[in-house]
Amino acid sequence: MAQRRALLILHGKQALNDEVRSAVQACRDSGWELAVSLTWEAGDARRLVDEALAAGYPTLIAGGGDGTLRDVAEALAQSTTEASLALLPLGTANDFARAAGVPLIPGEALALLDVAPRPVDLGEAGDQLFLNMATGGFGSMVTANTSEDLKKVLGGAAYLLTGLTRFPEVHSSFGRFSGPDFDWEGEFLALGIGNGRQAGGGHLLCPQALADDGLLDLCIVPAAQDVGGTLRTLLSGGILGLESVSIRARLPWLEVDAPEGLYLNLDGEPLSSSHLRFSARPAALRVHLPPDSPLLGVG
Repeated sequence: MAQRRALLILHGKQALNDEVRSAVQACRDSGWELAVSLTWEAGDARRLVDEALAAGYPTLIAGGGDGTLRDVAEALAQSTTEASLALLPLGTANDFARAAGVPLIPGEALALLDVAPRPVDLGEAGDQLFLNMATGGFGSMVTANTSEDLKKVLGGAAYLLTGLTRFPEVHSSFGRFSGPDFDWEGEFLALGIGNGRQAGGGHLLCPQALADDGLLDLCIVPAAQDVGGTLRTLLSGGILGLESVSIRARLPWLEVDAPEGLYLNLDGEPLSSSHLRFSARPAALRVHLPPDSPLLGVG
């Protein structure tokens, strides 16, 4: 029988979350040996992952938003460990967890500890890893400029409001994209390179993406004459409308050249580059997800 022993790496802002405390206690009452460590500053997640693996924990739990999840997932993958990862989504967007079908109620999320982990891919951008999605252009600008206070009040809708108020600042970027049997260049407004399906608080940029197919889903929203209409489609999450204006591909790797530089967001981690290679790292991590998760393929 697998060890029922886990360490929860919890974002420091959630330390006094009573619902989390109750869920942790319920988990312990059901027979789990569950310890908790808090993050307070950059680098804490990696340090705590290293300490947990050295202590022999077979399962780690990322408790926080998409950024916390990325930090823990990256540290685990780079440690070449067999330890598994569970998700306790506590952020504003929780984009990967929502797309994967992970419950947002802490007790229900922790119940997935008793579900066997499945291997999932990670995306790689240069020397950095991401679990959910790399975004560029207008979408990443919205994510970066949405204030924490606004997110506390409006939740995911804060991204939409920020996007609507930033229309006067919109400008396109030029990029060249190349991969196996794929080449495109031109001006674009938004870019999504997804292992998961959504970003920026629920915008489905890659609605068919799977996290275990060894591929990355690409979505490019080209610049158009009707910039306002295109952005409203993007921000409103209109899948059918976005499908009609976007360029899509599914690739094991992709190279992006942006002569003027491109600002990217990797699950909350900013990255700026004029040339970058993206690739899928197949089965890089074992994750506890619902058996019927939309992000898992058959088998």
